[in-house]
Amino acid sequence: MSPEYRENEHLHRCSQCKVAKYCGKSCQKEAWLDHKQECRCLKNIKPNFPPDSVRLAGRIVFKLLRQSVCLSERLYSVADLQSNIERLSEEMKDGLRHLAETLQLYLKTEIQDESQLPPAIDFFQIFTKVTCNCFTISNGEMQDVGVGLYPSMSLLNHSCDPNCVIVFEGYQLLLRSVREIQIGEELTISYIESLMPTSERQKQLVRQYCFECDCLLCQNQEKDSEKLAGEEHAWKEVKDAVNKVRYPKSKEEWKQVLARCQNLLSSNMGHLPDTNIYQLKMLDCAMDACINLESWEEALCYGLRTLEPYRLYYPGFHPLRAVQLLRVGKLQYSQDMFPQALETLKQAYNIMKVTHGTDHSLMKTLMEIKEECEAMVRIQ
Repeated sequence: MSPEYRENEHLHRCSQCKVAKYCGKSCQKEAWLDHKQECRCLKNIKPNFPPDSVRLAGRIVFKLLRQSVCLSERLYSVADLQSNIERLSEEMKDGLRHLAETLQLYLKTEIQDESQLPPAIDFFQIFTKVTCNCFTISNGEMQDVGVGLYPSMSLLNHSCDPNCVIVFEGYQLLLRSVREIQIGEELTISYIESLMPTSERQKQLVRQYCFECDCLLCQNQEKDSEKLAGEEHAWKEVKDAVNKVRYPKSKEEWKQVLARCQNLLSSNMGHLPDTNIYQLKMLDCAMDACINLESWEEALCYGLRTLEPYRLYYPGFHPLRAVQLLRVGKLQYSQDMFPQALETLKQAYNIMKVTHGTDHSLMKTLMEIKEECEAMVRIQ
C-alpha cells in the first residue's frame, strides 16, 4: 500500500482545453456552465496558460455577465467585497494592473474589447477584490491546488491565533471551530500561514490586506526565538534554498531536490535545530521528495523529525498537524511498524475529528488505515 494520498490520479481532463479536471462525467456536466467560456479562452491562449488568479478573475467576469448568484454569496455578494484600493502600495497596484492586462488578453476570445462590458465590471477593480478576499484551495494533504472566492466567508476577520479553521472538501469550503466559542465572541480565521516570525507575518498582512495584526501572539512575539533558533548564516542559506524550490514535475527533478535537501541537512547538523522554521520546511521538502521517489524508510526518518516542531507551532487542533500525523502514520504502516503507526494515527484522529469532521473524505481515509492497523496489531 502506498503511504501517499494521491487524490489526483483518477481525475478526468476536459477533452477540449486539457486543463480543467473532474472526478467524473456528472461532475464535468455540472461544471460546464462555468467552464464552457473559460474552455475556449484556455484553448486560445495555449501554451501560455494564465496564473490561477487570472483564471479566477475570468470566471468572476463570466459570472457577473450572466448575473448569476452562487451559494457562497448568501451573506455577502461579489459586488459588496472590499478592495482596499486606496490603501494598496503603488508596487501592489502596478502588479494588479499587469494582471488586469493579462486578463484582457486571456478573455479576448470571448470579450474582444473591455468597452463591451457593463461599467460595473472593471478588470483592475476585480483584481483588487480578489487579492484581499480570495482563499487558497487545498487538497487532502493540505497542499495548495488553486484559489477561490467565497464572498460570505470574506466577512471573517483575521487572527494569528484563530478560533476557527478552514478546510476544503473538493472546492467546497468548510468552516470549523477549533475551540469553545463564547456567545457573542467573534469568529476568526488566519489569513496567512502562521509558520513565520511576527515581523514576516505583519509584512504579508500589510502588503496583501492593508492592516497590522494586534493579536496576543503578535504583541508578545511568541515563539519567534524558537522559529529562528540556530546559527543565522545557516538558516538564511536554508531559507534561500527552500524559497527556490518549485514543485517538481518529474522523478529526475525530485532527485535533484532531495540531493539539495540532504546536502543542507547534513552540513547544518548541530547548527540548526529542527524547530527552526526553515529547517522544518527543509525536512518537509525532503520528506515529500522521498515519498515521490518511493523511498519510504528515508521519508519516515524525515517525517518523525517534524512531529515535535509541528506540535510546538500547531498546538491544540490544527489541520496541518493532523495531516502531518496521518502522513507519518501511513509511512510507519508501510514499514510494518503497526503499534507505532496506530499511536500516530490515533493522534491524527483526535485532531481531525475537530478540524475536518467525521464526514470528510480524508477522515474516512484515516479511519480505513487506522482499522487496518488495529487488525494487524491484534494479529501480532
